[in-house]
Amino acid sequence: MIPTIKQSRAFSITYGAYVALFFIYLSLPLVVVSVFAFNDSLFPSLPWKGFTLDWFFGTELPNRGVFYESSILTSIGTSAFVAVCVSVLSVFVGTCNAFLFNRYEFRFKSALYILMLLPLVIPGIVLGISILVFSSTLANGIEDNLGMDIEALRPGLALVILGQFSFITTIATLVISARLKKFDHSLEEAALSLGAARMTAVRTITLPYLRPAILGALLVASLMSFENFNTTLMLVGSDSPLTITMFDRLREGSTPVLNAVSLLLMLGSSLLALTMIAFQRKP
Repeated sequence: MIPTIKQSRAFSITYGAYVALFFIYLSLPLVVVSVFAFNDSLFPSLPWKGFTLDWFFGTELPNRGVFYESSILTSIGTSAFVAVCVSVLSVFVGTCNAFLFNRYEFRFKSALYILMLLPLVIPGIVLGISILVFSSTLANGIEDNLGMDIEALRPGLALVILGQFSFITTIATLVISARLKKFDHSLEEAALSLGAARMTAVRTITLPYLRPAILGALLVASLMSFENFNTTLMLVGSDSPLTITMFDRLREGSTPVLNAVSLLLMLGSSLLALTMIAFQRKP
């Protein structure tokens, strides 16, 4: 709806109702999951049997809480490790990509840019299968011809990091490029005219200007890595990240402890998202 165009009262009411229903539709499942995280029942469903914090702090079966579930805590640590590796690699390469596509002209630049964007339109499950087939074929070929078994090419954390990095780095590139396009090149030129080296000018002037975008890209990459499921499912080994552990638990039968984990993830993601917004608003 365009604010400058006068609308009828009926249209405004209908539009407002649509927006309200849309947000209710989005938030209602999250509210239900949050509420049942406190239900004193072995099953995450009605009827409501009372308020409890056992699904967070319970120490004994069958009401053992998330903070005492070793498998879930281990998977959270695994997800955090993967998220840190993926976000650092993605932001580093994304920053280099931003400079490459904004500062330099070269042959096949447009084709290379399109190739960089492709992982965003390829379904995650297809991306994961492709990486798995390629790495397995390469690992089998090396083992057959050289007698070397390279574990990094087999399903495991190394392949999970590579798979997530393959598309998250594109998002980091776009976030950082958007801010780099607004940079005033005359600031660097002034530093160069005063005798600063090219890398010194970039390090002392350009990178501080890009800091909000770099931090924002770091947070976005961390969130996307932590919640990724499709690509991770195809590449995971014995060390399962949180999303895979929750999926395995769900197949065995859902319990309110998964609701508690989901609530903690929502709170953590919201906090990181608000932090990202705060950094993005910096001039």
